[in-house]
Amino acid sequence: MRIVTGADHAGWELKEAINCLLKELNHRVQDLGTFDETSVDYPDFGIKVASAVAGGKADRGILVCGTGIGMSMVANKHPGIRAALCHDLYTARLSREHNDANILVLGGRVIGKGLALETVRVWLETEFLGGRHSVRLEKIKEWEENLREEAH
Repeated sequence: MRIVTGADHAGWELKEAINCLLKELNHRVQDLGTFDETSVDYPDFGIKVASAVAGGKADRGILVCGTGIGMSMVANKHPGIRAALCHDLYTARLSREHNDANILVLGGRVIGKGLALETVRVWLETEFLGGRHSVRLEKIKEWEENLREEAH
């Protein structure tokens, strides 16, 4: 799987550990930054990752900031993105089964490294269930398309 990752200064250390895990699991990883703890603006990296996933340059994305809230807000502004802020294995699994989340968001200051890595693993291994959940996602897609038409 092609996975893009991104983080701000509060999430870069966890992102580095996630990148190592992804490579161990034989995924193709593209790290879009940041690359150290120098203060940066989280929207810059959320936009990059969301654009790559929505544009088909990656199958999925993973974003990390301090709490995960900012990255979630930014990523979900992009049409076609279903970014899920997860703090445990249950929400990670359901974000895939029910919502077909294409971006996982984690809070580097909220979740421990061990749980974060296991959350990533569960999120990657869980398949979308489809069925009634597909109907719901189709409603979101239609709404996004209507918003685009209204804007033009």
